[in-house]
Amino acid sequence: MHQTTNTILMIRPVNFRMNEQTAVNNYFQEDLDLKNSEINKKAQDEFDAFVENLRAVGVNVIVEEDDKLNDTPDSIFPNNWVSFHENGDVALYPMFAENRRKERREELLTRLEEEGFEINNIVDYTSAEEDHIFLEGTGSILLDRPNGKAYCALSARADEELFIEFCEDFDYFPVIFTAFQTVDEQRLPIYHTNVMMCLAETFAVICLDSIDDKKERKNVVEHLKKDGKEVIAITEAQMQQFAGNMLQIRGADDKRYLVMSKAAHESLTSNQIAKLSMHCAILYSDLETVETCGGGSARCMMAEVFLPKVSRN
Repeated sequence: MHQTTNTILMIRPVNFRMNEQTAVNNYFQEDLDLKNSEINKKAQDEFDAFVENLRAVGVNVIVEEDDKLNDTPDSIFPNNWVSFHENGDVALYPMFAENRRKERREELLTRLEEEGFEINNIVDYTSAEEDHIFLEGTGSILLDRPNGKAYCALSARADEELFIEFCEDFDYFPVIFTAFQTVDEQRLPIYHTNVMMCLAETFAVICLDSIDDKKERKNVVEHLKKDGKEVIAITEAQMQQFAGNMLQIRGADDKRYLVMSKAAHESLTSNQIAKLSMHCAILYSDLETVETCGGGSARCMMAEVFLPKVSRN
Protein backbone atom coordinates (compact mmCIF):
# COMPACT_ATOMS: atom_id res chain seq x y z
CA MET A 1 0.00 0.00 0.00
CA HIS A 2 1.30 3.45 -0.92
CA GLN A 3 0.91 6.57 1.19
CA THR A 4 1.37 8.97 -1.72
CA THR A 5 0.07 9.17 -5.26
CA ASN A 6 1.04 11.02 -8.43
CA THR A 7 -2.59 11.52 -9.55
CA ILE A 8 -5.13 13.89 -8.04
CA LEU A 9 -8.65 14.94 -9.04
CA MET A 10 -9.50 18.63 -8.71
CA ILE A 11 -12.79 20.45 -9.36
CA ARG A 12 -12.62 23.93 -10.88
CA PRO A 13 -15.27 26.12 -9.20
CA VAL A 14 -18.02 27.98 -11.04
CA ASN A 15 -20.14 29.16 -8.08
CA PHE A 16 -17.56 29.54 -5.31
CA ARG A 17 -18.60 31.72 -2.36
CA MET A 18 -18.87 31.49 1.40
CA ASN A 19 -21.25 28.57 1.99
CA GLU A 20 -23.77 29.63 4.61
CA GLN A 21 -24.69 25.98 5.28
CA THR A 22 -21.17 25.00 6.33
CA ALA A 23 -20.35 28.19 8.27
CA VAL A 24 -22.41 26.97 11.24
CA ASN A 25 -19.56 24.69 12.37
CA ASN A 26 -16.61 25.63 10.15
CA TYR A 27 -15.04 28.39 12.23
CA PHE A 28 -12.32 29.01 9.65
CA GLN A 29 -14.76 30.65 7.23
CA GLU A 30 -15.11 34.41 6.89
CA ASP A 31 -17.10 36.55 4.50
CA LEU A 32 -15.41 38.92 2.05
CA ASP A 33 -16.93 42.28 1.17
CA LEU A 34 -17.08 41.39 -2.51
CA LYS A 35 -19.75 40.31 -4.98
CA ASN A 36 -20.06 36.54 -5.29
CA SER A 37 -19.00 36.77 -8.93
CA GLU A 38 -15.78 38.53 -7.91
CA ILE A 39 -15.10 35.95 -5.18
CA ASN A 40 -15.62 33.14 -7.69
CA LYS A 41 -13.25 34.78 -10.20
CA LYS A 42 -10.54 35.18 -7.54
CA ALA A 43 -11.01 31.54 -6.48
CA GLN A 44 -10.75 30.41 -10.13
CA ASP A 45 -7.51 32.35 -10.56
CA GLU A 46 -6.06 30.78 -7.40
CA PHE A 47 -7.23 27.34 -8.53
CA ASP A 48 -5.66 27.69 -12.00
CA ALA A 49 -2.33 28.88 -10.58
CA PHE A 50 -2.35 26.01 -8.06
CA VAL A 51 -2.95 23.43 -10.81
CA GLU A 52 -0.17 25.00 -12.87
CA ASN A 53 2.24 24.75 -9.90
CA LEU A 54 1.39 21.09 -9.40
CA ARG A 55 1.71 20.18 -13.07
CA ALA A 56 5.03 22.05 -13.28
CA VAL A 57 6.60 19.47 -10.93
CA GLY A 58 5.04 16.50 -12.74
CA VAL A 59 1.87 15.85 -10.74
CA ASN A 60 -0.89 14.28 -12.86
CA VAL A 61 -3.81 16.65 -12.17
CA ILE A 62 -7.21 15.66 -13.58
CA VAL A 63 -9.36 18.80 -13.67
CA GLU A 64 -13.14 18.74 -14.00
CA GLU A 65 -15.36 21.82 -14.12
CA ASP A 66 -18.10 22.13 -11.56
CA ASP A 67 -21.66 21.99 -12.87
CA LYS A 68 -23.21 25.47 -12.73
CA LEU A 69 -26.75 24.09 -12.39
CA ASN A 70 -25.99 22.45 -9.04
CA ASP A 71 -25.07 25.70 -7.24
CA THR A 72 -22.39 23.96 -5.18
CA PRO A 73 -20.17 26.65 -3.62
CA ASP A 74 -17.81 24.10 -1.99
CA SER A 75 -17.25 21.84 -5.00
CA ILE A 76 -13.60 22.95 -4.97
CA PHE A 77 -13.16 20.52 -2.00
CA PRO A 78 -13.86 17.08 -3.55
CA ASN A 79 -11.93 15.07 -0.95
CA ASN A 80 -14.92 15.34 1.40
CA TRP A 81 -17.34 13.28 -0.66
CA VAL A 82 -15.15 10.63 -2.27
CA SER A 83 -12.01 8.55 -1.72
CA PHE A 84 -10.25 6.26 -4.20
CA HIS A 85 -8.42 3.11 -3.09
CA GLU A 86 -5.70 0.84 -4.49
CA ASN A 87 -7.98 -2.22 -4.72
CA GLY A 88 -10.32 -0.36 -7.08
CA ASP A 89 -12.83 0.60 -4.39
CA VAL A 90 -14.47 4.03 -4.34
CA ALA A 91 -16.10 5.30 -1.13
CA LEU A 92 -18.91 7.87 -1.21
CA TYR A 93 -19.51 9.81 2.00
CA PRO A 94 -22.48 11.46 3.76
CA MET A 95 -22.18 15.25 3.84
CA PHE A 96 -23.34 17.61 6.59
CA ALA A 97 -24.47 20.49 4.32
CA GLU A 98 -27.39 19.68 2.04
CA ASN A 99 -26.03 21.78 -0.82
CA ARG A 100 -22.75 19.84 -0.69
CA ARG A 101 -24.51 16.54 -1.44
CA LYS A 102 -24.97 17.65 -5.04
CA GLU A 103 -21.17 17.59 -5.43
CA ARG A 104 -21.34 13.80 -5.80
CA ARG A 105 -21.48 13.41 -9.57
CA GLU A 106 -21.32 10.10 -11.39
CA GLU A 107 -19.64 11.70 -14.41
CA LEU A 108 -16.53 12.35 -12.29
CA LEU A 109 -16.13 8.60 -11.78
CA THR A 110 -16.71 8.08 -15.50
CA ARG A 111 -13.95 10.63 -16.20
CA LEU A 112 -11.48 8.61 -14.12
CA GLU A 113 -12.40 5.46 -16.05
CA GLU A 114 -11.83 7.38 -19.28
CA GLU A 115 -8.39 8.30 -17.91
CA GLY A 116 -7.61 4.58 -17.66
CA PHE A 117 -8.39 3.92 -14.00
CA GLU A 118 -10.28 0.85 -12.84
CA ILE A 119 -13.27 1.08 -10.51
CA ASN A 120 -14.27 -2.34 -9.16
CA ASN A 121 -16.65 -1.49 -6.37
CA ILE A 122 -18.49 1.51 -4.90
CA VAL A 123 -18.97 1.56 -1.13
CA ASP A 124 -21.79 4.02 -0.52
CA TYR A 125 -22.31 5.47 2.97
CA THR A 126 -24.55 8.32 1.82
CA SER A 127 -27.82 6.85 3.15
CA ALA A 128 -26.55 7.85 6.63
CA GLU A 129 -27.58 11.42 5.70
CA GLU A 130 -31.21 10.37 6.26
CA ASP A 131 -30.32 9.79 9.93
CA HIS A 132 -28.27 13.01 10.14
CA ILE A 133 -25.05 11.00 10.45
CA PHE A 134 -21.99 12.30 8.60
CA LEU A 135 -18.44 11.29 7.76
CA GLU A 136 -16.80 13.67 5.32
CA GLY A 137 -14.22 11.62 3.48
CA THR A 138 -10.53 12.36 3.88
CA GLY A 139 -11.50 15.61 5.54
CA SER A 140 -12.72 13.57 8.52
CA ILE A 141 -10.47 10.53 8.04
CA LEU A 142 -6.68 10.59 7.73
CA LEU A 143 -5.39 7.33 6.32
CA ASP A 144 -2.01 5.82 7.08
CA ARG A 145 -2.30 3.32 4.27
CA PRO A 146 0.94 1.30 4.68
CA ASN A 147 0.38 0.89 8.45
CA GLY A 148 -3.36 0.20 8.15
CA LYS A 149 -4.46 2.96 10.51
CA ALA A 150 -7.13 5.65 10.21
CA TYR A 151 -7.13 8.78 12.38
CA CYS A 152 -10.36 10.67 13.06
CA ALA A 153 -11.19 13.72 15.18
CA LEU A 154 -14.87 13.37 16.05
CA SER A 155 -17.21 16.27 15.27
CA ALA A 156 -20.64 17.00 13.85
CA ARG A 157 -19.13 15.91 10.52
CA ALA A 158 -17.37 12.78 11.77
CA ASP A 159 -19.59 10.18 13.43
CA GLU A 160 -17.77 7.60 15.58
CA GLU A 161 -19.92 4.58 14.70
CA LEU A 162 -19.81 5.27 10.97
CA PHE A 163 -16.04 5.83 11.15
CA ILE A 164 -15.63 2.42 12.82
CA GLU A 165 -17.84 0.89 10.11
CA PHE A 166 -15.58 2.44 7.47
CA CYS A 167 -12.51 1.01 9.23
CA GLU A 168 -14.07 -2.46 9.27
CA ASP A 169 -15.00 -2.24 5.58
CA PHE A 170 -11.59 -1.00 4.47
CA ASP A 171 -9.48 -2.90 7.03
CA TYR A 172 -8.05 0.02 9.03
CA PHE A 173 -7.35 0.26 12.75
CA PRO A 174 -9.27 3.28 14.14
CA VAL A 175 -7.42 5.97 16.13
CA ILE A 176 -10.16 8.18 17.58
CA PHE A 177 -9.88 11.51 19.41
CA THR A 178 -11.48 14.95 19.61
CA ALA A 179 -9.76 18.16 18.53
CA PHE A 180 -10.83 21.65 19.58
CA GLN A 181 -10.24 25.26 18.66
CA THR A 182 -11.00 28.41 20.63
CA VAL A 183 -13.93 30.37 19.21
CA ASP A 184 -15.16 33.40 21.19
CA GLU A 185 -13.39 32.04 24.28
CA GLN A 186 -15.13 28.65 23.93
CA ARG A 187 -13.47 25.32 23.05
CA LEU A 188 -15.43 23.95 20.10
CA PRO A 189 -14.77 20.84 17.97
CA ILE A 190 -12.68 21.34 14.83
CA TYR A 191 -14.86 20.47 11.85
CA HIS A 192 -12.32 18.31 9.95
CA THR A 193 -9.35 16.25 11.09
CA ASN A 194 -7.28 17.33 8.08
CA VAL A 195 -7.26 20.93 9.28
CA MET A 196 -5.23 20.05 12.38
CA MET A 197 -3.21 17.11 11.07
CA CYS A 198 -1.30 15.93 8.00
CA LEU A 199 -0.01 12.36 7.61
CA ALA A 200 2.94 11.80 5.28
CA GLU A 201 5.21 8.82 4.65
CA THR A 202 7.84 9.52 7.30
CA PHE A 203 6.35 12.37 9.33
CA ALA A 204 3.15 13.92 10.66
CA VAL A 205 2.32 17.59 11.06
CA ILE A 206 -0.14 17.97 13.92
CA CYS A 207 -1.61 20.60 16.23
CA LEU A 208 -1.23 18.68 19.49
CA ASP A 209 -2.55 21.69 21.45
CA SER A 210 -5.97 21.10 19.89
CA ILE A 211 -6.30 17.65 21.51
CA ASP A 212 -7.39 18.74 24.99
CA ASP A 213 -7.64 15.25 26.49
CA LYS A 214 -4.10 14.25 27.54
CA LYS A 215 -4.75 10.51 27.19
CA GLU A 216 -6.07 10.97 23.66
CA ARG A 217 -3.09 13.18 22.78
CA LYS A 218 -0.64 10.62 24.16
CA ASN A 219 -2.37 7.81 22.26
CA VAL A 220 -2.17 9.67 18.92
CA VAL A 221 1.52 10.49 19.41
CA GLU A 222 2.31 6.90 20.42
CA HIS A 223 0.66 5.54 17.25
CA LEU A 224 2.58 7.98 15.06
CA LYS A 225 5.93 7.29 16.70
CA LYS A 226 5.38 3.52 16.74
CA ASP A 227 5.01 3.70 12.96
CA GLY A 228 8.31 5.58 12.65
CA LYS A 229 6.90 9.02 11.90
CA GLU A 230 8.60 12.20 13.05
CA VAL A 231 5.98 14.28 14.88
CA ILE A 232 6.22 17.95 13.85
CA ALA A 233 3.99 20.02 16.11
CA ILE A 234 2.28 23.23 15.03
CA THR A 235 0.53 25.82 17.21
CA GLU A 236 -3.17 26.70 17.15
CA ALA A 237 -2.26 30.04 15.54
CA GLN A 238 -0.43 28.17 12.76
CA MET A 239 -3.39 25.81 12.39
CA GLN A 240 -5.60 28.88 11.85
CA GLN A 241 -3.34 29.69 8.89
CA PHE A 242 -3.98 26.15 7.54
CA ALA A 243 -0.54 24.80 8.46
CA GLY A 244 -2.23 21.46 9.26
CA ASN A 245 -3.98 21.30 5.90
CA MET A 246 -1.13 19.87 3.83
CA LEU A 247 -0.75 16.81 1.58
CA GLN A 248 2.30 14.88 0.48
CA ILE A 249 2.17 13.87 -3.19
CA ARG A 250 4.51 12.53 -5.86
CA GLY A 251 5.79 14.53 -8.80
CA ALA A 252 8.09 13.62 -11.69
CA ASP A 253 10.70 10.90 -11.09
CA ASP A 254 8.82 9.89 -7.92
CA LYS A 255 9.99 13.03 -6.09
CA ARG A 256 7.91 13.79 -2.99
CA TYR A 257 6.38 17.21 -2.36
CA LEU A 258 4.55 18.56 0.66
CA VAL A 259 1.81 20.76 -0.77
CA MET A 260 0.39 23.66 1.24
CA SER A 261 -0.90 27.21 0.87
CA LYS A 262 1.21 30.35 0.94
CA ALA A 263 -0.43 31.35 4.25
CA ALA A 264 0.48 27.99 5.78
CA HIS A 265 4.07 28.29 4.55
CA GLU A 266 4.42 31.83 5.88
CA SER A 267 3.16 30.75 9.31
CA LEU A 268 5.88 28.10 9.73
CA THR A 269 9.08 28.81 11.62
CA SER A 270 12.47 28.33 9.96
CA ASN A 271 13.01 25.35 12.27
CA GLN A 272 9.76 23.70 11.15
CA ILE A 273 10.58 24.33 7.48
CA ALA A 274 14.03 22.80 8.01
CA LYS A 275 12.49 19.70 9.61
CA LEU A 276 9.96 19.28 6.79
CA SER A 277 12.61 19.84 4.13
CA MET A 278 14.59 16.90 5.54
CA HIS A 279 11.71 14.67 4.43
CA CYS A 280 10.66 16.15 1.10
CA ALA A 281 10.43 19.30 -1.04
CA ILE A 282 7.84 21.97 -0.19
CA LEU A 283 5.40 23.39 -2.74
CA TYR A 284 3.02 26.22 -1.91
CA SER A 285 0.44 28.37 -3.68
CA ASP A 286 -1.55 31.49 -2.80
CA LEU A 287 -5.07 30.36 -1.84
CA GLU A 288 -6.22 33.38 0.17
CA THR A 289 -9.76 33.65 -1.26
CA VAL A 290 -10.38 29.91 -1.10
CA GLU A 291 -9.20 29.81 2.51
CA THR A 292 -11.10 32.88 3.66
CA CYS A 293 -14.50 32.07 2.15
CA GLY A 294 -14.23 28.29 1.95
CA GLY A 295 -12.60 27.59 5.29
CA GLY A 296 -10.44 24.95 3.62
CA SER A 297 -7.05 24.98 1.95
CA ALA A 298 -4.62 23.07 -0.28
CA ARG A 299 -5.25 19.59 1.06
CA CYS A 300 -9.05 19.92 0.82
CA MET A 301 -8.77 20.80 -2.88
CA MET A 302 -7.05 17.53 -3.84
CA ALA A 303 -8.80 14.15 -4.04
CA GLU A 304 -6.02 11.56 -4.25
CA VAL A 305 -6.48 8.86 -6.89
CA PHE A 306 -5.05 5.51 -5.80
CA LEU A 307 -7.13 3.41 -8.20
CA PRO A 308 -5.32 0.75 -10.27
CA LYS A 309 -4.77 1.38 -13.96
CA VAL A 310 -6.67 -0.88 -16.37
CA SER A 311 -4.23 -3.49 -17.68
CA ARG A 312 -3.84 -3.34 -21.44
CA ASN A 313 -3.21 -6.82 -22.85
